[in-house]
Amino acid sequence: MVKNPREIESMRQAGRSVGRIRDELSRAVAPGVTTRDLDDLARELIGKAGGTSPFYQYRQRGKPAFPGHICASVNEEVVHGIGSGRRLQYGDIVKLDIGLKLNGWIGDTAITIPVGVVSEEVQKLLEVTERSLYAAVQVARAGNQVGDIGHAVETVVRQAGFSVVRDFVGHGVGRTLHEEPQIPNYGNPRTGKKLKPGMTLAIEPMVNMGRPEVEELADQWTVATVDRKPSAHFEHTVLVTEGQPEILTWSEAISSRWKALSAA
Repeated sequence: MVKNPREIESMRQAGRSVGRIRDELSRAVAPGVTTRDLDDLARELIGKAGGTSPFYQYRQRGKPAFPGHICASVNEEVVHGIGSGRRLQYGDIVKLDIGLKLNGWIGDTAITIPVGVVSEEVQKLLEVTERSLYAAVQVARAGNQVGDIGHAVETVVRQAGFSVVRDFVGHGVGRTLHEEPQIPNYGNPRTGKKLKPGMTLAIEPMVNMGRPEVEELADQWTVATVDRKPSAHFEHTVLVTEGQPEILTWSEAISSRWKALSAA
C-alpha cells in the first residue's frame, strides 16, 4: 500500500522507536540471559515507547495465539521463537525480531546477535546475511520490481555458499503487520510487483548455513532448520522513494555496525 506524506511521517516515528528498542535489546544479550528475559525487557521498552507489540497474541489460522512480545530465536531456530526459559550460552547466536505499533502504524526490524565470540563460519553467516539485507535495500527503488529485491539477497548469499529460506518472506508493512506485496529472498530481476514511491517494505533475509529447508516445531510457532545448522535473520522497514531508499528503522548503532562491516 502506498502511503501519503502524513502516513509516512507516522511510519518514521514507529521505525525510529522500534530501532531504539532493537538497539537496547541487543545490548542486553549475554551468556546466562534467557529468551524470556529478553521478551520481558521488550514488553517494558515497548510500553515506555507508548506503543504495543503487533506480535503479542497474533493469530494465524490453525495456531494458538502467539504468546511473545518479540520473536527470540536461537541458533538453528530461524524465526518465530517464543521467549522462554532457554538460557543463552557463550557461542550462541540469537535472532531478535521486534515489532512496534505506535499511533496505529507499525515498524518492524530484526537483528542477529552473537553471544560472546562465535566460530568463524557463524560470524561469516551473520556478515553475509547483513550484507544481503543492504544489497536488497539498495534496489528497493521506484521503478524496480519485487524480484530485484529477492535477486539481490540470493546473489550475495549464494556467492558465500549459504542458502536462503524460501518458506518465509518479507512483506509490506503499515497499519497492519503483513501487507502486500510479499517479498521473497529469491527471484529474478524485472519480475513481480513494481515498486512505487510511498511503499513501506519489511525486507528480511533469512539465511541458513546449510540446507534451505525448515520445519515448524511442536509449539506450532518456532521454525528451525531441518539440518539443525545455524540460521541468521536481519530486517529493516524501508521506504521506497523517487531516489535513495530510506531505512526507517535506522539508528546510530546500526550505522556503526554497517561502517564496521563495510570496512571488513
